[in-house]
Amino acid sequence: MTTPIRIQFIMTACLALAVAAFPANPATADEALAEAVARMAKIGSCGSPSFAPDGKTLAIVADLTGVPQVWTVPVSGGWPFQVTALNDPVGAVHWSPDGEWLAFSVAPGGGMNQQVYVARPDGTDLKRITDGGRENNWLGDWTPDGTRLALASNRRDPAAMDAWLADPVSGQLTPVCRNPGIGRLADISPDGSRALVYRMVSRGDSNLYLVNLADGGEQLLTPHDGPGSFTGLFGADARTIYLSSNQDRDLSAFARVSLDEQGRPGDITHLAGRDDAELADFKINHQGTQAVLIWNVAGRNELALYDLKTGKLTTGPEPPAEIVGSPEFSPAGDRLVLAASGAVAPADIWVLDLAARQFHQVTHSPHPGVDLTRLVRPKLVRFPAHDGLELSGWLYLPPGHAAPASMVLSFHGGPEGQERPSFKSTYQALLARGIAVFAPNVRGSSGFGKRFVNLDNGARRVDGVRDITSCVDFVVKNKLAHPKRIGIMGGSYGGYMVMAGLTEFPALFAAGANLFGVVNFETFFAQTEPWMARISTVEYGDPATETDMLRRLSPIHNINRVVAPTIVLHGANDTNVPVVEAEQVVESLKKRSVPVKYVLFPDEGHGFRKLPNRITATVEIVRWFERYLQEPAP
Repeated sequence: MTTPIRIQFIMTACLALAVAAFPANPATADEALAEAVARMAKIGSCGSPSFAPDGKTLAIVADLTGVPQVWTVPVSGGWPFQVTALNDPVGAVHWSPDGEWLAFSVAPGGGMNQQVYVARPDGTDLKRITDGGRENNWLGDWTPDGTRLALASNRRDPAAMDAWLADPVSGQLTPVCRNPGIGRLADISPDGSRALVYRMVSRGDSNLYLVNLADGGEQLLTPHDGPGSFTGLFGADARTIYLSSNQDRDLSAFARVSLDEQGRPGDITHLAGRDDAELADFKINHQGTQAVLIWNVAGRNELALYDLKTGKLTTGPEPPAEIVGSPEFSPAGDRLVLAASGAVAPADIWVLDLAARQFHQVTHSPHPGVDLTRLVRPKLVRFPAHDGLELSGWLYLPPGHAAPASMVLSFHGGPEGQERPSFKSTYQALLARGIAVFAPNVRGSSGFGKRFVNLDNGARRVDGVRDITSCVDFVVKNKLAHPKRIGIMGGSYGGYMVMAGLTEFPALFAAGANLFGVVNFETFFAQTEPWMARISTVEYGDPATETDMLRRLSPIHNINRVVAPTIVLHGANDTNVPVVEAEQVVESLKKRSVPVKYVLFPDEGHGFRKLPNRITATVEIVRWFERYLQEPAP
C-alpha cells in the first residue's frame, strides 16, 4: 500500500518548486517536448466526494498514485488515508449511512465491464459483490438505512441493465425490476417502501417509474410526447418526488411530483427554471428542507438554493471553478460538498458552509512543475452554422498568439456530450507549444435544450458533420488560424467527427488525431455492448432497417479521401467502441501510404485513466500536431 500523502503539502511543495514549462538546457527538442508535456499530463485530480455519517470525513476518488483509488480525508483538510491500492481504476465511491462500508466501482483493464466492491473505511474486508467477467455493472447509492446497495447490471441480459439491491455482508443480489434496455435505481424512499427507476428509451429520451418494493408494481411518473429527459430523487417522505424535467419545455428545470394517499402520481409541477440555462444536477438535503440546483450556463455552472418549504429560490455563491458536480449535503444539512474544476483548475473537493456562504478547499491536486497561473483560460464565442443555426465554442489562444497561427479543432464525445471549460492537459500542452485550440459545441451537443441535442439524429447527421466546415470558416475568417495549419482531434464520437472531417473535407486539415472513434456504424453496432447498440438506433440509425443510411454516414467508406497524417489511439479493452474501429482506419491508411501512427494501450478501455498511458497519449498527440502543423514553406 502506498504511504499516505498529505495533499496540502504536495500543493505547497509544487508551488514552491514550480519551474518554467521547459527545461533550461534540454538535450534535444524532442526530449524538451516530452518532458514539458509529461508535466501537464501528470496533474492529478480528486472527485466523487461522499460524507461519513459523522460529517467529519469524506471518502473521495483520487489519482495520487497514478491510478484513481479510494481515499478518505478530513473535511477540515490534512492527511488523506489510502483505502484501496488496486491495479485497476476506481470510478466512484459512496459511504454507507451507517458508516460501516464504502462501496465503489472498479473498471478491470479500464474496460466498461465495471465491477462493484465494498470495503470497510480502513480498507479491510475488501470484496467484490458482482460476478466479474464481461458483465457490466453500475454503482448506485445506499438505501437510507445503509443495509443494501443499489446497482445496475446486465447479468440477466447483455442488452439490458436491470436494477438490483445488494447485501454488502452476504453479497446476495436481489432483483428490483427488469428493464428493457438501460435502467438503474435512481433512489429509494426514506421509509424503504418505494424506488425510483430511471429507464432510457433511447439517447435523449428517458422516463422515471415509481416501483413498489413489496409487490413490484410500477407507475410511470413522466408521461411525455417526443424526446424528454428526467432524473429524480425522493423528498423527506415517500410521497414527494423532485425531478429534473424538460416535459413541455426545451430546457430542463427543477420540478416536483406528489403522490396521493393511494400512491397515485399527480402531474409534474415545474418549480424553478431559467430561459438561459439548463438544470444540470440537483440534490436534496437529508432533512428534506432544501435543494441545491446546479445550472449549466453554456458550459459553466452556477448554483442556486431552493427552500422546499417556502418555495424561495436564492442565488448561490459563485463556484470556486467553472464546473462543479457530485453535490452532497452533510448529514446535518449545514454544509455541501462539491467536486470543482476549471480550465486552469484541476479537479478538487470543496465544502460550502451554507450559513456563511463560504467555500473551503479540502484537497489540492498535485501539479508538480506546473504553475497553474500561467495556464490559458478560454473565451466563449458564438458563430453561425451553414444554415444560420447559432453554434458556440471555447477558444484557447496561446500566450503571445500571433494570428493567424496553427490551431487544433477539438470535438467532444457523446455525441450528446458538451464541450466545457474543464481542465484538459492536452489542450494546455498544445497551448504551451504555441498551438491554439478551438473546442466547439456543434448541433447534437447537450446543455442547450432538447431541440438542439436532437438536431443530428439519423439522416440529419450530415448537418452535424457540415458544422465542421462552419467551425473552420469561423477561425479562418477571423484570422485566428492559418488555413493550411489546422488540425482536428476528438475522442469517442469526437473521433467519429475527426474521421468525418478528414474524409468529407480533406482539404481543410493538415493533420488529425482520432481517439477511440467510430468509423463504421455497421461494425460498431455488431460489436459494441448490446445495451449500447439498443439505445443508439434513434441517434445513429437502425442497422436492421437503415443500413444504406448508416453506410453513407460511415467515414470508412470514404477513407480513400484522407490525405492528412493521422494518429490513432485506442484502448484494447474498449467494449464501447471496439478496437476494430481503429484497426480499419490504420489498415486503410497504411495501404495508401498516408502517414499514420497507431498507439494501442493494452490495459485501457474507453479512455485513458492510468498515468503512464495519459502521459504517452498526451505526448504523442502534441508531438504529432507539432510535426504536421508547422509553418508551410513559402
